[in-house]
Amino acid sequence: MKEFVVMAPRQIEFRDYVEPPLKPHDVRIRSLVSGIKHGTEMALYRGKTPFLTKRFDMDYRMFMPEEGHSPYPMNLGSWLAGEVVEVGSEVTRFKVGDRVHGGMAHRPTNVRPEDSLYPLAEGMKPQTALFTDPAIFALGAVHDARIKVGDRVAVFGMGALGLLAVQIARLNGAETIIAVDTIDARLELAKQFGADAVLNSKTCDPAYEIKQLTDKKGVDVVIEISGAYPALQAAIRAVHVCGLIVGASYYSGEQPLELGAEWHHNRPTFISSMPVWGMPHRCYPMWDLKRTEQTALRLLETGRLITDPMIGRHFRYEEAPTAYQFIDQHPEATLKTLLEYNGAI
Repeated sequence: MKEFVVMAPRQIEFRDYVEPPLKPHDVRIRSLVSGIKHGTEMALYRGKTPFLTKRFDMDYRMFMPEEGHSPYPMNLGSWLAGEVVEVGSEVTRFKVGDRVHGGMAHRPTNVRPEDSLYPLAEGMKPQTALFTDPAIFALGAVHDARIKVGDRVAVFGMGALGLLAVQIARLNGAETIIAVDTIDARLELAKQFGADAVLNSKTCDPAYEIKQLTDKKGVDVVIEISGAYPALQAAIRAVHVCGLIVGASYYSGEQPLELGAEWHHNRPTFISSMPVWGMPHRCYPMWDLKRTEQTALRLLETGRLITDPMIGRHFRYEEAPTAYQFIDQHPEATLKTLLEYNGAI
């Protein structure tokens, strides 16, 4: 069996791996399909990450410089759907032949504890299950945004997370939703998914247009999910006095923000949205990561979130280097890129 490993920025190689023995509560899964994350994974693939030169200290919760530190070689992974081929001696939730999904590495097989996996619901396509991961982040962002019935909301960034956030914001009671992106095809999907207005920031000043659409007041909350610093600057300019900005994206690189203008004069609140890495939900203990995951999955299983139009290019697992290169060079050409394992090397 071979897995692919990022050896250095933009350098992927395949290497042999050994399957570990099962612990009593482990399940071995044969992969069917997995989804590449266009944010976090691509930042790691490109080397645009603080992990490139620093180590994250879990005790201090800080990135610490470390001489000679390198995150490479590294495995990449996201959400994967597969079939159970072996179970541990004390597994009770699954049997051989069951289809399951969960967070796993991109490789032909994975071993995971049974309580970290979900059964693939009857009638649910494996491709749909891959949207559980972005739905978790989108749902977490909408929760952090504290959207109320009647709120005016803008969502910046119409990738998979942003398009899901548009749908969840509507479910949460937003009265007006304005979608912002630089790609017209994604903005068309945003309209299909419930956005009341769409703005292409390449052809307009989105903050000014948002003020125009809201009687010069601005929206109550912006969910900034593009990962672009200019979008974050526009979000600061687009919110109501004392409004809320939720940053739910992986920012990479360095770019200054102008904090002496609207930020200083309109007193908005900016919060970071991150449901993983040991972060408690802001409504803990009523809500935690497991409940967020389960809720996101129910939204997908019941069809309340539309995902099929977001599925883009399919690559065979052995074409993984080409898949990452394609996303890197043509980020506008696909929303959710899939790896298929039927012919896995």
